[in-house]
Amino acid sequence: MRKRTRIAILGIFILAAAAFWASSAKAKDRQPNNRRPNVILVLTDDQGYGDVRSHNNPLIDTPNLDNLALDGARFERFFVSPLCAPTRASVLTGRYHIRTGTVNVSNNLEIMRSEETTIAELFKANGYSTALFGKWHNGEHYPNNPNGQGFDEFLGFCAGHIGNYFDPVLEHNSGTIETEGFITDVLTDKAMEWIEARRDQPFFCYIPYNAPHTPYQVPDAYYDKYQARGLDVKTATLYGMVENIDDNVGRLLNKIEELGLEKNTIVLFLTDNGPNTRDRYNAGMKGFKTKVDEGGVRVPLFVRWSGQIKPDRVVDGLAAHIDLLPTLADLCDIEIPDSLHLDGLSLKGSLLNGQTAPSDRMIFTHRYWAQKLQLPNGAARSTRFRYVLTTQEETLFDLVKDPGQKKDLSKELPEQYQRHRAAYRNWFDDVSRNWEMESLIPCGYSEFPITHLHAVQSKLSGDIRFHGRGFHHDWIVNWINPDDKISWDINVVESGNYRVGIKYTCPKKDTGSQIRITVDGNELKAIVNRAFDPALFPNHDRAPRSGELEKPWATLEIGNLKLEKGVMKLILSADSMPRDQVMEVREVVLERVLSN
Repeated sequence: MRKRTRIAILGIFILAAAAFWASSAKAKDRQPNNRRPNVILVLTDDQGYGDVRSHNNPLIDTPNLDNLALDGARFERFFVSPLCAPTRASVLTGRYHIRTGTVNVSNNLEIMRSEETTIAELFKANGYSTALFGKWHNGEHYPNNPNGQGFDEFLGFCAGHIGNYFDPVLEHNSGTIETEGFITDVLTDKAMEWIEARRDQPFFCYIPYNAPHTPYQVPDAYYDKYQARGLDVKTATLYGMVENIDDNVGRLLNKIEELGLEKNTIVLFLTDNGPNTRDRYNAGMKGFKTKVDEGGVRVPLFVRWSGQIKPDRVVDGLAAHIDLLPTLADLCDIEIPDSLHLDGLSLKGSLLNGQTAPSDRMIFTHRYWAQKLQLPNGAARSTRFRYVLTTQEETLFDLVKDPGQKKDLSKELPEQYQRHRAAYRNWFDDVSRNWEMESLIPCGYSEFPITHLHAVQSKLSGDIRFHGRGFHHDWIVNWINPDDKISWDINVVESGNYRVGIKYTCPKKDTGSQIRITVDGNELKAIVNRAFDPALFPNHDRAPRSGELEKPWATLEIGNLKLEKGVMKLILSADSMPRDQVMEVREVVLERVLSN
């Protein structure tokens, strides 16, 4: 017994010593080799194919992205959608965006149905921690928002863009936080903190940066560098934003190496559409953001997995955003349920074994244009040809001989023209068959009790109008007739008590109006008795923006309403207006009061 005891004690000592030395080793010697790989997916906003040095643009510096491409695989013909939200929906689901409900960028057309299974939900179900740092743009209300679609942690914003890149106020799960610094730096800092805290478990980290989308804001050092190269103000700002992204990608890669996770982390970089200005370098391709031509939808894709993907691999076959979910699931040994009905293909063979995509494959593109989902605009891309349908014409181009799409071959090659034309129309009929717009705002989920009824989601009567172009941060102005009304269509998912507030501004000279909130026969009244007339936020723009500057808002607490479950209309009206206007309105806030 004594011998066995001594052996047992010795064994415990050896195990303890081994554990001690393992925990004391440098991070780079602690490579995990018995778990699924981590994934870092970086997506930028409005950065085109030509906005990296490695795509032969001599005017921009992107050393970290260039090295990322050299250290792994780079795709020669990778395609996305011509607009932000549709690309994101396809990246997240592996399905063409129209199937998910997402067809445009605003007015509820950007919303992805909550029934869709996202890559975050799939990875989370297989033991991954999931996080998103950046721009969502696929629905802001739970369960359509990031937390409702599989992300444990969310920091960023749900709308299509944010108006201020310096010290931004960002959404953080169900609340907001104030931050300091330039937004791309802030998002990277938070992502690295999250990654470090989860270094010992598999994680999926999605970082959809909002740069280089407008507004034209960037720290001085970046702008000054490109201005000194003789570039115009817009291009100098945009290239500065891209180089700032490049620096932050470098920080992410250094953090992964520092934590010893380099060999167990798949890193992907892509962008969401073509460049957002017409005159930037784009490798001679026709088209830019919003266009279904090659230059509007062909973007970079770089994939690195150290020790698994051979350096400097070039993938020539056609690939698209719909392929990312099946590819990552395949690389991470995650089974995809047949019920998901994916459109994409796994590119694992292309990444690890040098296989090529099927030669008869076509990639389809659609750009929502009218007030209802219909043809045109759209395109079908095969290995050699691009068929393009616009409101003016139908054309066919040989992109091997004519990469700039200068010569229409629809008459010279009628068989190819008809083949691509029929394929596109059959595809569109298929993906749009069950499309419906999400028009109701869900309210009252216990997981997300606060709902923001934004101005742009409202219906206006009379002379009331939006200040701006219908973007997320616009507000309601010109409420100069007390008979005019503002309404929202809501879906109360749980009966209960709801606290009601209004985000507003009103100069002192116009205070005193009595307003009324009406929902399903229940009413609340309040007096606009507190003046709040702030200046617009500081203007950091280096060139004029397409939207409006934003401003702070005060909250007018109205009271509590008892609401029953169901679909109804919330109406904001005025009983009296003693002066020139009632007020300006940013949103109505509904908060379900949860019992303890």
